[in-house]
Amino acid sequence: MTTDIIHQTAEELGKAIARQDLDPREILEEYYRVIDSNPVSSRIFTTLTRERAFREAEFALQRSKSGKRLSPLDGVPISWKDLYDTHDYLTEAGSLLLKGRRPKADAKVLQIATNAGLVCIGKTHMSELAFSGLGLNPNTGTPPCINNLDAVAGGSSSGAAASVAFGMAAAGIGSDTGGSIRTPACWNDLVGFKPTHGQISLEGVVPLCSSLDTVGPLCRTVSDASLLYSTFIQKDPIDLTHTSLKGKSFLILQSQSVEFIREEPRMGFELIVEKLKDQGAIISKEFFPEIDQALALAACLYCVEGYSTWKEAIEASPDVMFAPIRDRFLHGKEYSGDDYLSALRELQSLRKTLNKKTGGYDGFLLPTSPILPPNTERLLNDREFYTTENFHALQNTRVSNLFSWPALTLPTGVPSVGISIICHHNEDTRLLRLAKAVENAISVQSA
Repeated sequence: MTTDIIHQTAEELGKAIARQDLDPREILEEYYRVIDSNPVSSRIFTTLTRERAFREAEFALQRSKSGKRLSPLDGVPISWKDLYDTHDYLTEAGSLLLKGRRPKADAKVLQIATNAGLVCIGKTHMSELAFSGLGLNPNTGTPPCINNLDAVAGGSSSGAAASVAFGMAAAGIGSDTGGSIRTPACWNDLVGFKPTHGQISLEGVVPLCSSLDTVGPLCRTVSDASLLYSTFIQKDPIDLTHTSLKGKSFLILQSQSVEFIREEPRMGFELIVEKLKDQGAIISKEFFPEIDQALALAACLYCVEGYSTWKEAIEASPDVMFAPIRDRFLHGKEYSGDDYLSALRELQSLRKTLNKKTGGYDGFLLPTSPILPPNTERLLNDREFYTTENFHALQNTRVSNLFSWPALTLPTGVPSVGISIICHHNEDTRLLRLAKAVENAISVQSA
């Protein structure tokens, strides 16, 4: 049974624990065996929380035996991106600026997860201070992509994705400010869910841009994403049964800013779009200048807030940072307060306009990433290549962040290619049900 543990979903592991077919300690031991035997694990995990994890697994076992499980995922081991405060464990957010930082309490969302019985297996590497979509971090660790060990995993939740893809955790908890859950999930053939901003607490989460930062899971299935989301918002599990695409209307969002796409991502996206049509979905395309206008504001909005958050630490020790990320932060100095407030007002207006224009659709579609994961060494040695690839890695995903829409990426069956399903603000339940129907359609296509 243990040889099959790492291939099971979080939901399946939870059910096996409930039936007492699996001991939570046995599950944990198998994940640690994989971690200890794989040489890339040190590039995926910053810290392994073994003592805490085995204590939590023991408690989960006792609850299972007494019929007092706390949630459907009670006893399931998951990883946490290294920006979630973890009591008495290093939490450095991928930056030497925070070297040696040991929080005195867990992040609120980690507390909620622990109270639901989830087991914290360890902390995962990430882009420095979460400010890159590539996952390249020469200062602390760069996780590899499951499909190409010479390529980056995607960022900023790079280790979160790799921990699941390499069979080292049942799910990984990341964060998403411009695509940092969905890009690495896409490149590692996982499900990645960015809920609506504000749905899940950011208390105790090291910030990048608090106005956009979002907590979310990277996992193997929509059901896993839904269960984790329900756990974090402390609600009953969402009913994902009886989902259908028949008669559902999807809009492929188009603009000059999201027009660029390379061959493999285009093929994978178009393959699934045709499958959705076969399942009865109604799919149309429309060009929206509001997307271009919003994306033109991104540099000001992200860099000003990011620099404002980290100004003192960066100015005190600029040389300890990875230069491309440091320079993105410093770009925030080039804008005035009036520039930022003007951009924010314009974005709010664009949100109202685009929401009104798209109100009649069930959901939207985009290729998750228009590129495949780039080569690690070339990113390190070619600054222009780094800049271009980082821009394209977040090109499509930032749309959802800027318009405050929930979004979920699904693997298409083409390696490192994902399709994103998007809904309007706070339509997270609708999104998860639509995504389940799309996942079912993809499974039919793959069978």
